[in-house]
Amino acid sequence: MEPFVLTNQSYLTIEIWSRQFPELIAGFTTKSGGASKGDFESLNLGFHVGDDCANVCLNRENVAGLLKFPLQQWVGAEQTHDIVLQKITKADRGKGSNSYEHSFKGTDGFYTNEEGILLTLCFADCVPLFFIAPEQKMIGTAHAGWKGTVGKIAKEMIVAWGREGISPDQILVAIGPSICEKCYIVNEHVINLVDKSLEEGGVLPYNLVKEGQYSLDLRELNRQILLASGVPDQNILNSGWCSSCHNEEFFSHRRDKGKTGRMLSFIGWKETAKRL
Repeated sequence: MEPFVLTNQSYLTIEIWSRQFPELIAGFTTKSGGASKGDFESLNLGFHVGDDCANVCLNRENVAGLLKFPLQQWVGAEQTHDIVLQKITKADRGKGSNSYEHSFKGTDGFYTNEEGILLTLCFADCVPLFFIAPEQKMIGTAHAGWKGTVGKIAKEMIVAWGREGISPDQILVAIGPSICEKCYIVNEHVINLVDKSLEEGGVLPYNLVKEGQYSLDLRELNRQILLASGVPDQNILNSGWCSSCHNEEFFSHRRDKGKTGRMLSFIGWKETAKRL
């Protein structure tokens, strides 16, 4: 069953988690329901792609309203396809929420165990990873393109949470909408790095298309890295949405030849009312 369900035209939510954890907001935006024009039509949420910043801010305000999660409680990153993670506290709220210049530099993943913080990252084909350890109230999200994937950013999150006293079998992971193996063709250089990232006995997540060209399943590769990191198979959800195939719903860097908008992964605990 598809874990990411279209809640309205502007975003999908992880339905199973929504039922299990009512105070959790977690999902992935679409490209519909925004103010951006042309190549960025219409719900572009990336500041760094050449869109009018006023429209991006308006789009973000619209999403904040839909999620009932104020923009000043968001955090965002300058993503570099690396494996650097940042633990977030309430003191960080607002960084990267309404400008790229004030975002976390050189960061491709966030995690926190505090309420009232929305962790956000931008995507246009790369794999969004969502993490939750319910007992410890720890949540996280990571950006896994092919570089971050073979660098094992998924494992980095599991290791970082281990330092927080969280064992892999306590962690639930959702692998979000991203480019599928049919749409994602890579060369031998990438495949050589993929081979190095696989544990012995792992199923190859790619197929030869023609000489020097391979179709790569980045979602499956991330799943195998998570399994090798100790996350039980039953704890991993895997989306079937493809950012390239589902052109009505998503921007795609490959399909749109680089000139396109960005979707947003988001995860956060609602801030509970203070008791008098």
